[in-house]
Amino acid sequence: MTERSSKSPSIIKQALSVNKKPFPWLKAFSAGVAASLPILIGLVLGHFEYGLIAGMGGFTYLYVFNIPYAQRAKKIFIIVIALTLLTALGTLAAPYPLVIAVLMGIIGASAIFIFGALRIAGPSAIFLVLVFSMTTGMPVDPASAPLRAGLVFLGGSLSWIMAMIGYFFDPHGPETGVMKRALMELSSFIDSVGTERFHESRHRVMSVLNEADEILASGYISWRQTDFFKRLYVLNTSAHSIFTYILENFSDHDNKLPPELGQSLRKTALSLDGKSEIEIVAGEILQPDEMDNLVAYLFKLIYDADAIMNEPTSKINKVVEVYKPSIKTVLGGAFDKNSIIFLAAFRFGIITIIAAIIAFQFGLVRSYWVPLSCVAVMSGFSIVATFHRAIQRGIGTLLGILIASVILSLHPDGYIIALLVLLLTFITELFIVKNYGLAALFFTPNALLMAESTSLGHFDFTYFASARMLDVLIGSIIGLMGVWLVGRRSASSRIPHLIAKTIRSQAQFLLILFSDQGKGFNARDSRELKKMKTNIHNLKTLYNTAVGEIPADRRALDYYWTVVFSVEQLGYLLENCAKLDSRLLLSEETLAQLLYICETTAIAVNLQRSPSIREVPEIETFPAIQNELINLQKTLQISPKVIL
Repeated sequence: MTERSSKSPSIIKQALSVNKKPFPWLKAFSAGVAASLPILIGLVLGHFEYGLIAGMGGFTYLYVFNIPYAQRAKKIFIIVIALTLLTALGTLAAPYPLVIAVLMGIIGASAIFIFGALRIAGPSAIFLVLVFSMTTGMPVDPASAPLRAGLVFLGGSLSWIMAMIGYFFDPHGPETGVMKRALMELSSFIDSVGTERFHESRHRVMSVLNEADEILASGYISWRQTDFFKRLYVLNTSAHSIFTYILENFSDHDNKLPPELGQSLRKTALSLDGKSEIEIVAGEILQPDEMDNLVAYLFKLIYDADAIMNEPTSKINKVVEVYKPSIKTVLGGAFDKNSIIFLAAFRFGIITIIAAIIAFQFGLVRSYWVPLSCVAVMSGFSIVATFHRAIQRGIGTLLGILIASVILSLHPDGYIIALLVLLLTFITELFIVKNYGLAALFFTPNALLMAESTSLGHFDFTYFASARMLDVLIGSIIGLMGVWLVGRRSASSRIPHLIAKTIRSQAQFLLILFSDQGKGFNARDSRELKKMKTNIHNLKTLYNTAVGEIPADRRALDYYWTVVFSVEQLGYLLENCAKLDSRLLLSEETLAQLLYICETTAIAVNLQRSPSIREVPEIETFPAIQNELINLQKTLQISPKVIL
């Protein structure tokens, strides 16, 4: 979730802006090799057309991101299987246009839903739909389905191997990276105490700590726990303790903390990846000459965090217990009438089907380029993002078609095609982090080159360029119209209801945390925790989608940003509390008061009214939870008096 600004640049300016992210040179080169190597192998073996089909499996590498190798292995393998099955399905469905249209919608909707619900980084539906579509455009031959599917599987398997090579050099690279970022943000948070940056920094730390939890959970392998992974896991627990301690003791602090605190934690962060020349031992942690007991204890927590990476293995040999919801639970939570993920997936599927049917009805040659353009445009997570995609896709694709037309007019073949696929894929992956339009400029000729080469059709420069441009124009217009008509206010109108629902789930979790649930009960594996986390995730996704709606009420969204942040902060504190083995039980009277406060707050949010500020009873040893409940009530007093 990101904080809103009252002033935003125009949609066109945003769409054409180029960000400052560094070029991913290694990933771009690897993606180029993954796409072109199967073509080269096919050439060497005397089956160029087989190599082109196998090259479609090379799209698998475009789903490789910096996630733990345990998760990467499963994710990329599933993509390989998906592309394989879609190739077979596209070959079998090729003679039936209506079936192709319906399947395109189902494939796209399923991918959008799964990627959104599981929070999987990657290009989502676009390449799954692309491979299916390209297969339907090949010469109709249902009997060749097993052969084509097998070739795509081989190409995808090569991408899987390339994606996993890094494991042998840095098996815990992603986990180390996220912990380093978490400690660096925590250092900045310490420096922000007593300044105006405190609340902004608090949000960044909470986000990266939650990310660290997810990364470590996804990198966990029950049958193989390395010493270094255990240290990272314990270090993450220590980082949460430091963050919570600061919230409980320094949230209202007017003076800055000693700079040595942030410096010490920063040194620990820099030593994680082994690339820094800084070596930290206990005696090197700096301390000021004078400090009170609260600051002294904070130094102790930082000292303990540093010791985790330097203590003998015998002292770190802690049994790691990772709790993560099952895929069934996560997908079930997203399969809800209030889930924007489910609604977006449903909308995506319907509009894609309509685009495909229109293309087939008009009898357009290679008509699948119309729904493909529609899919690319709708891949934005909000209305604004969709308009950005439409502008970027339109400009990039039109110029890309001209490049493709020139290339195809030269009738390239053999090794030239393999070289062009390598080069175009490499450039695409370089620029995708900068601007989608720049990537489309090179991705378009790449996809067209592979599609036209596998279709074995006759090429005419003028006809080809005009046909593809028309396809892109029609598809983009359908995508924009569909999103505009169906989803203009679908997110913002649901914000109050989902905030209330989330607060109620937090109240249920708070009840089981501080009441006797019997021997052997584990709050971290409870249904209430899973429900609360699902609601918070859905709420953040809903808010981010609402921010991109047109028109958007900025005043109301700025107001709800503070509310959503407070709800997210409360959820973090409750989840962190659940990690403790024992907690002080609260009396029934105290629990009743807390539940009453949460329920009246939820009702007020749902009715868009300011709740009465009620006294929150003391929660001994967990003052931060008490303070956040008070803060939530105060935040809701600043009512924008608008109906979203």
